[in-house]
Amino acid sequence: MSPQKEDAVAVIQHEMTIGEAADQLSSALPGHRVEILQGRLTVTPPADGEHALSLTWVMRKFFAAGDEEAGLCSVQGIGLWLPTGPEDYAIPDFALVEEDFLDAKVQKNCYAPHVFRLVIEVTSSNWADDLGPKVDSYAQAGVPVYLIADRRHEEVLLYTRPHSGVYASREVFKRGMTVPLPETRGVNVELPVDRLLDGVPETT
Repeated sequence: MSPQKEDAVAVIQHEMTIGEAADQLSSALPGHRVEILQGRLTVTPPADGEHALSLTWVMRKFFAAGDEEAGLCSVQGIGLWLPTGPEDYAIPDFALVEEDFLDAKVQKNCYAPHVFRLVIEVTSSNWADDLGPKVDSYAQAGVPVYLIADRRHEEVLLYTRPHSGVYASREVFKRGMTVPLPETRGVNVELPVDRLLDGVPETT
């Protein structure tokens, strides 16, 4: 976050609750992603084109695998209400959710954790949040699968089997490898690491 944004956050937090500050920043900074992670307000600027292409490709993979026929929806940018604090919420880059997720709305356009079957984050300037607080937060929320395309460290991390607020399994995949995601209702998807990291197919 830039010094100017930090100053703005400090002023807003002094006068408002953190939830009200988040609402204010969302209105003042269109196109930015505002989240509250473990009681901390975070603001992320718009991501780059490769980031967007990676997520579009992931959505197509799940659609081709039959997510809709399995009673699931592939979505981008919807809020996940977190149990880590009274006003905590995250906005994952990509999520695979139950088809009736709209019935599980909590507030602030965020939805209850139980409708989320899988979450994917593609790192940008907020990479430390994806690798730290969000791992803990998604585990405590019971999200079954959390995948991070870590573009900063050139690898993909796969967290599964949340239990007692932590992920029991952590796997690391390097370039040239393929990530076999756990089956969800018969939906089988494998994601090449290079495509997740780069967003565009390899050229010859």
